[in-house]
Amino acid sequence: MKSTRTYVMTARADGVAQTRDSILHAAIGLSGRRPLAAVSLADIADDAGVSVQTVLRQFGSRGGVIEAATELVLSEVTEELRAPQADLPAAIAVIVDHHEARGDTAILLLGQEAGDSHAARITALGRAAHRSWVESVFTPLLGDLTKPEREEMIDMLVVVTDVFTWKILRRDRKLSRKLVEQRMRRLAELVLSDWMP
Repeated sequence: MKSTRTYVMTARADGVAQTRDSILHAAIGLSGRRPLAAVSLADIADDAGVSVQTVLRQFGSRGGVIEAATELVLSEVTEELRAPQADLPAAIAVIVDHHEARGDTAILLLGQEAGDSHAARITALGRAAHRSWVESVFTPLLGDLTKPEREEMIDMLVVVTDVFTWKILRRDRKLSRKLVEQRMRRLAELVLSDWMP
């Protein structure tokens, strides 16, 4: 009897977790296809295959869903961006992979940040995460620079590896992923060589 009850409770908890996951991934997917302000609770519920009441029971509000989805994406991005320190080719491959997976959504959100507080918070978190990644991966390559020199170098490497750099090369110029990686790596090499002895 006790084991049956434990099984039922475990199955119920698994079902709740799966429902939450479906709702969060529905919100994430929809925010990559249309402006965030146009993503309603009904849209999220419909995409997740649940009722609006279920969404509200899980997250409390539309804002609650967006906040939880943002946290999930940040944790996923942290994993996606793992790259060995001081390995320029590996780092560039990692960031290009990341932009291939999430770049179009990032560009869409960046276009909304002036008029949507949720989009502004997401893009601010994205900028901070990107700069932190650049500092973590490239600092070992920077040698004995002064603090202002290091900040300038980090600024330039942030630009080199930015989603807009990817967009110009991949979407506007319509270059292959391989060429984008080659050109981004070349830009990074040029920035680094300008400061290296």
